[in-house]
Amino acid sequence: MSDFDKYLTPLSARYASKEMSGIFSMRNRFSTWRNLWLNLAIAEKELGLDVITDKAIAEMKEHLTITDEEIAQASAQEAIVRHDVMAHVHTFGETCPAAAGIIHLGATSCFVTDNADLIFLRDAYDVIIPKLINVIDRLSKFALNYKDVPVLGWTHFQPAQLTTLGKRVTLWIQDLLWDLRNFDRARNDIGLRGVKGTTGTQASFLALFHGNHDKVEELDQRVTELLGFETVYPVTGQTYSRKIDIDVLAPLASFAATAHKMATDIRLLANLKEVEEPFEKTQIGSSAMAYKRNPMRCERVCSLARHMGSLFNDAVQTASVQWFERTLDDSAIRRISLPSAFLTADILLSTLLNISSGMVVYPKVIERRINSELPFMATENIIMAMVEKGASRQEVHEKIRVLSHQAAAVVKEEGGDNDLIERVKNDPFFKPIHTQLATLLNPSTFVGRAPQQVEKFVGKDVKKALQPFEKHINDVDVKLNV
Repeated sequence: MSDFDKYLTPLSARYASKEMSGIFSMRNRFSTWRNLWLNLAIAEKELGLDVITDKAIAEMKEHLTITDEEIAQASAQEAIVRHDVMAHVHTFGETCPAAAGIIHLGATSCFVTDNADLIFLRDAYDVIIPKLINVIDRLSKFALNYKDVPVLGWTHFQPAQLTTLGKRVTLWIQDLLWDLRNFDRARNDIGLRGVKGTTGTQASFLALFHGNHDKVEELDQRVTELLGFETVYPVTGQTYSRKIDIDVLAPLASFAATAHKMATDIRLLANLKEVEEPFEKTQIGSSAMAYKRNPMRCERVCSLARHMGSLFNDAVQTASVQWFERTLDDSAIRRISLPSAFLTADILLSTLLNISSGMVVYPKVIERRINSELPFMATENIIMAMVEKGASRQEVHEKIRVLSHQAAAVVKEEGGDNDLIERVKNDPFFKPIHTQLATLLNPSTFVGRAPQQVEKFVGKDVKKALQPFEKHINDVDVKLNV
């Protein structure tokens, strides 16, 4: 049977990067278990367990990466013993006969399964954090590029006061900066379960070291150091607290909301024909309607963001139903939800990188839409200008009200263009300000401090946030798998 004859999750088979798929692969999982057994043996030997020989350590080091044949062998063994960890203890022991008697010495299954999961979670964050940094960097450059380009603002998806395209993008960036803060914090908070034994009491290790509590504590700390962690959880049951999974997945769920909002905004702008995601030369938008340029990347983002947001609930529900020191009903769901969350985050960020690197702007369409709505927005400026010329504010207001309703009727009932300004030009009442109309209708005078806000935000807040991560910033072109 080939891969084409069985279901494969699209997350890894279709969308995710090789780096992220590799972290949660079977080979990496089982090879990480072997590395955990090796480092446990090294630490135990350093602390005086002479039963562990140099030859045993050497053999384990030589066979850290599990082979296809060994995976198949362990799978066959698991079918017999119904225990995945013991199947791999047996397989590793056959490969390393000098170490067969000391592999997993003093440990429980969660020594490898839980510690490996924590390593994967840390490594997975190390894949997505640089991608998030580069999304922020590229959007920041886009924002600066378009900081002075007026666009129609939207509230309730109804025309509102003007802003600039660059200012609109800073709203996405600000949310992403909070996501970066949350990602970095969650990543750095991940510790190691360490060596805690079957119910977290370290009783088996205390027996190995003949009641020497100091050596047990040294063992816990030494294994933590060997595996590259700064902290080890001081107390655990058989597993590390599943509340850690909540803390790890919460930032991803929050980021899912950011991604969905950003992609939705771009989809709406694509419908307005103001801004579009990249569209490749040979890309086909529709199998039937050849003219279409569907925002498929942003639609994918929205679709997968909804999925990722839902996975957070798996962690919450799982943590809440753990009994005492451990219950196994966390196992199957975590095999699905933890990899799925990071594979999805990886896909979202790769897609956002692709989008943010090639957004297409249509200034003429933007200008036309502004011109269709600006006359109504300019009425207050017109009133103020007339009052400065000596007119009564109330009288001007009434004149503008009548003309505005007439212009609105042309737009809504006749399908015509907004002709309010022509009506103002043709009304002798407004003759004192006819020469000022061009200035009063200049879109750049309606955007407030938007350009200055963009400059300050990118130059100060974004720069400060990205400074610790400068080494990750690059201009690498991100190509999507599909």
